[in-house]
Amino acid sequence: MDKVLGRLSAMSGALAVGAFTVNSCIYDVDGGERAVMFDQLRGGILPDVIGEGTHFKIPAVQRPVILDVRTKPREIPSVTGTKDLQMVNIKLRVLWRPVIEKLPRLYRELGTDFDERVLPSIGNEVLKSVVAQYNAEELLSKRAEVSERIKMEMMKRAEHFHLTLDDVAITHLTFGREFMKAIESKQVASQEAERQQWVVKKAEQERQAVVTRAEGEAEAAGIITSAMEKTGHAIIEVRRIDAAKDIAAKLAGSRNIVYLPSGGSSHAGAGSGPSLLMSIDK
Repeated sequence: MDKVLGRLSAMSGALAVGAFTVNSCIYDVDGGERAVMFDQLRGGILPDVIGEGTHFKIPAVQRPVILDVRTKPREIPSVTGTKDLQMVNIKLRVLWRPVIEKLPRLYRELGTDFDERVLPSIGNEVLKSVVAQYNAEELLSKRAEVSERIKMEMMKRAEHFHLTLDDVAITHLTFGREFMKAIESKQVASQEAERQQWVVKKAEQERQAVVTRAEGEAEAAGIITSAMEKTGHAIIEVRRIDAAKDIAAKLAGSRNIVYLPSGGSSHAGAGSGPSLLMSIDK
C-alpha cells in the first residue's frame, strides 16, 4: 500500500512539473492584440511581430510583450491664440492605432504608453500652428476647412511616430467672454440694421402707392374734365343715374324697408311731395 501511494505521489509531482513547464513555455495573444518578443540571448527586441493565437517561448530567456492594436479614441485639449490675438479653447477627438509592422521599433523607442508620449505633444503643436493662421471669425465660418487642415497636419506628424490616425475632428470650440459679448453686440446691431432697411423699404413702397393713387386720380379727373368739355353736364347726369341705380339695388336687397308717403291728406293733389323709401336697421 505504501508503494502504491509513493508511486501516485511521484506521478502527481511529475505531472505538476510537466504542467508548469508547458505553461511556462506557451503564451496567448488575444484578438485585437499583437506581441513583440524580448530575447536576452539575441540582443533584445526581435524584429518580428507575433499575431493572434498560442505561441511558444523559451522560459527565462524570452519574454513576450502584448500590445493592443485596436482603434482607440483620445481627446486632446488646448488653449491657443488666433491671428487677431483672441484666446480660444479647442478640443480634438482623435481615433488612432499603431502601425502593426512598426511595433518592435515603437516599443523600443517609446515603450507601451506611446500614445501618452506622442499624441498630446503633436496635438498641441498642430493646433497652435493651424489656429494661428485664422482670426476668430474665420474659425467659426471656416470650421470644416480648419478641421481638415488640422487632420492633415496631425496625420503627417503621427507617421513619424508610427501611428495611424483614422479620424480627427474638432469637438469643442469656445472663445473668451469678451469676444462672445462682442459677437452678441454685432449680431444685435446687424438685426437692427436689417430692421431699419425693412422700414425704409416699407416707407418707399407706401410712397410709391400714394404717388400711383394720385396719378390715377389725376388721370380720372382729366378724363372727366375732357368729357364735360365735350358733352356739357351730361356726364354728371349719367353718374347721378348710376348712383341712383346702385342705391336702389342696395335698398331692394335689404329686408328692413319702410314706405313713407309724402306729407298731407290722402286727397292731396298732384302738388304733393314725393314718397320715401327708407331702410331701417334693427
